[in-house]
Amino acid sequence: MKKSDFYYDLPENLIAQTPIEPRNSSRLMVLNKTNEEILHTSFNHLDEFLKAGDCLVLNNTRVLPARIFGTRIDTGAVVEFVLLKQESALVWQGIAGPGKKAKTGTQFKFSDKLSATVINVLPDGNRVLEFKCDGEFFSVLDEVGQMPLPHYIKEKLSNSERYQTVYSKELGSAAAPTAGLHFTNEMLEDLKKKGIKIAYVTLHVGLGTFRPVKVDEITEHKMHSEWYCIREEAAKTINETKAAGGRVICVGTTSCRTLESAATKFGVIKECSDSTDIFIYPGYNFKCIDGLITNFHLPESTLIMLVSAFYGYEKTMTAYKTAVDEKYRFFSFGDAMIIQ
Repeated sequence: MKKSDFYYDLPENLIAQTPIEPRNSSRLMVLNKTNEEILHTSFNHLDEFLKAGDCLVLNNTRVLPARIFGTRIDTGAVVEFVLLKQESALVWQGIAGPGKKAKTGTQFKFSDKLSATVINVLPDGNRVLEFKCDGEFFSVLDEVGQMPLPHYIKEKLSNSERYQTVYSKELGSAAAPTAGLHFTNEMLEDLKKKGIKIAYVTLHVGLGTFRPVKVDEITEHKMHSEWYCIREEAAKTINETKAAGGRVICVGTTSCRTLESAATKFGVIKECSDSTDIFIYPGYNFKCIDGLITNFHLPESTLIMLVSAFYGYEKTMTAYKTAVDEKYRFFSFGDAMIIQ
């Protein structure tokens, strides 16, 4: 398939710029895998489409305040960095803009407590930074860093916690698992009371979020690697759900990629941690998941390709056209769909 097969026309005014309040008041499109039925409701009615014995799988990663601005010590030029991957305690891989001002050996100051030297420029253009830090690194980063909001969000975020899920725990992502932004703590508790199981996995969202598909043939696209972890309790819950005939419903493409990576590697879901560069597109044979809750994704992105693999290409593109016609809100702070 071609990258252009996944293009759709999206009016700019449908790109959500701010999160909606309360979180679970966003709209929800309900899609049935076995027919062409499309229902429209709100996210706080999600329980009507779940059954006792189903299991929701949530990605509990927490977003780093990874957007930092450094001043070149020699020239005073300001360069923006987004930290994407921790190589060691004080060595990080990230992207820089403008990159031409961040060559190997260049030194930057971010605050009185934080400075860094570019120690390598990788073939893909990413920079490797070695930091010097007066204090605990993540505490200092929290003081100087900003949320790395996607480029299409122009509005300033007044509360950084709105770009975190309410269940975020494991610090390490460069972007939020945005399908989870719709849940409130109260909603999760209500779902548990109705017999819906909750399993938490971790995938630190990294480089792939920032890299568009640049090749025409999608099979030639190479995904960047991201670290994931499935703990014993989550693996047990997921396997027990499958054994009892319940459905495993992933909240977000990151949870989906985590489970499918483990199932591909081991044949079952088990306690594990690894890196994955799994690329899911039409023709993929799903090995674990039975349902998917996700937001509406960018045209020609690997995320809309994953959705097309699960729901079907033609039905996915029809659903997106319907979402545009019905004026759904798109992307990170936008509305959601459930495919079951």
